[in-house]
Amino acid sequence: MRIIDNDLLSIQEARILVENSKEAQKELIKLSSEKINKVIEAFLNRVLDYSDEYIKSVYEETRIGSVDDEKLLLNMFLTKLKENIYDLQCVGSIKKDNNGRTSEVGVPYGVIGAFCSEKNSVLTLIYYITLALKSQNAIILVCSKKNSKTLSEFLNKVRKFLELEGIPECAVSYLSNVSLNGYKEIVNHRDVNLIINTEVPEIVDEIERSGKILLYGSYGNTPVFIEKSANIEKAVSDIINSKTLNYGVAPGSEQAVVVEREILESVKSKFKEKNCYFMSKIESEKLKQILFDKNGNLNAKYIGKTPQFLAKDAGITIDENIKLLITEEKYLTLDSVYGQKKLCPVLDFYIEDDWENACEKCIELLLNKSQGHTLILHSENDYVIEQFLLRKPVGRMLVNTSGVLGSMGITTDFFPAVTLGSGVVGKGITSDNISPMNLIYKRRIGYERSKNFSNSNYKKIMDKKIEKSMSDKELEEIKRLLIKIFN
Repeated sequence: MRIIDNDLLSIQEARILVENSKEAQKELIKLSSEKINKVIEAFLNRVLDYSDEYIKSVYEETRIGSVDDEKLLLNMFLTKLKENIYDLQCVGSIKKDNNGRTSEVGVPYGVIGAFCSEKNSVLTLIYYITLALKSQNAIILVCSKKNSKTLSEFLNKVRKFLELEGIPECAVSYLSNVSLNGYKEIVNHRDVNLIINTEVPEIVDEIERSGKILLYGSYGNTPVFIEKSANIEKAVSDIINSKTLNYGVAPGSEQAVVVEREILESVKSKFKEKNCYFMSKIESEKLKQILFDKNGNLNAKYIGKTPQFLAKDAGITIDENIKLLITEEKYLTLDSVYGQKKLCPVLDFYIEDDWENACEKCIELLLNKSQGHTLILHSENDYVIEQFLLRKPVGRMLVNTSGVLGSMGITTDFFPAVTLGSGVVGKGITSDNISPMNLIYKRRIGYERSKNFSNSNYKKIMDKKIEKSMSDKELEEIKRLLIKIFN
């Protein structure tokens, strides 16, 4: 009988992948920016032709989210990505000042290890590959074990296409023997220069111990505040459309709603009108019992499931047209399990007397379990908007838009991104929407300023020092010599 140790296979494969990627990157950097743009354009146009079948296959493996919603999100995202990616200059000369006295040169890091969760995985892989190509880094993709079979087939097709377009073999590769030890080998290999991690928390501690540069994106505990000047119809519609997209597993989705008391009834009425269900205290407790484990962590069984699936398991009766389950909460305490990210169509709902108290509530939610990277504010009051921006410990703030589409850069001018850096989580080096500019380091070049002695600070300093100790004749001679030297 033949015994195969998958951990050993995974470690060995990881080592080979890194070695091959390092050599491929040396060839990738030789390609011109024009060539890279042509490849990316061909890739983004072609990948839509066969991504649908893999989105469906991934769903069959994971049962997370909605096939139709992920297709829709992919199409919207790629449309916006195409608008932003081609004109971006990130390798070679990227910036010069008006006088040409300073400039910046973008240099790829080399080999990138990229970790992708089972959620929105096809979209994430396309995004990762595009970023790596544009920044001319080799990339090793690491997928979840749950959907590695389907994604391996997808990536094989992508690699063949890219190689036919002129991208060096192994510039884009993936770990096919998936194991935690294989993950660790990639993280700790001396030739892996940077790590991207989108919602794979089990490897974060290992990355931090390795000392590698980490770009980390999580879904975050995103609060949304509806202030009394807001367009309530639009605010409620934005929240519902965002939170229900892919059944709560799209990046940046709203997790908690904070409402000013003055408009409470109008807001609740609008949610109910749009098929959202406010649970009773007993029903909220029932849902809590199944949705979270004994340690208060979200039960993976309910990630990306429908409200009807959640309600049935909790013993709650709801109509088939219900889109969201809402629990009304008075306080946020250490035992408040609802006050965290919930990757399913469930929102917690808080009432505050005024915007200042609402501001404090949003801060509590952002800092709860250190998961806040995005805050959403619906308001027409410029002063309130400014105060929220000044006070919030958050990576990005959205105003009068959808959490998902806004944070991903689809309805805003943020760079289109799936990996959303966090402002307070303490993981990763940036709160940016991760773009190709985060995958390079910048060399800065400075030229000596004009040697015109009459305009130099050095002359002024020397004048003062000389005047204290020299006669007029000696002073004039020294000045004459200095002018000769500097000119």
